[in-house]
Amino acid sequence: MQSYKDLDVWKKSMLLVKEVYILLNRLPKSENYGLSDQMRRSSVSIPSNIAEGYGRHSANDYIRFLNIARGSKCELETQIEICMMLGFLSDQESEVALGLCVDVGKMLNNLINRLKKD
Repeated sequence: MQSYKDLDVWKKSMLLVKEVYILLNRLPKSENYGLSDQMRRSSVSIPSNIAEGYGRHSANDYIRFLNIARGSKCELETQIEICMMLGFLSDQESEVALGLCVDVGKMLNNLINRLKKD
C-alpha cells in the first residue's frame, strides 16, 4: 500500500463526506452555523484523521488517530439522528449516510484490531 488513498476505509469515509454535504442542503438555513457546521466538521474529520494517522510513523499514533476518526463517526451518527428527531431529515433521506457510518465504523474497528496485533 502506497498511500492512505488506497485504504478502503478512507475511500468509504470520503463517500460519507459527500453524502453528508448532500444532506446538509436539506437542512433549514437557520442551521447553517449550528448543526450543519458540526456535521461538516465531524464528517470531514473522519477521512482527515485516517490520513493523518497513516502519515505517522508509529502504530500507536496511527491507532490514536483512527480512534479519533471513530469518535467523529459516532458524533456524526448522533447529529444525523438529531436531524431526524427534529424532523429536518426523514429516515429515508438519512438511510445512505447512516449505512455508510456503520460500514466505516466496522472498517475502522477492523483496522485498529489488525494494527494492535502487529
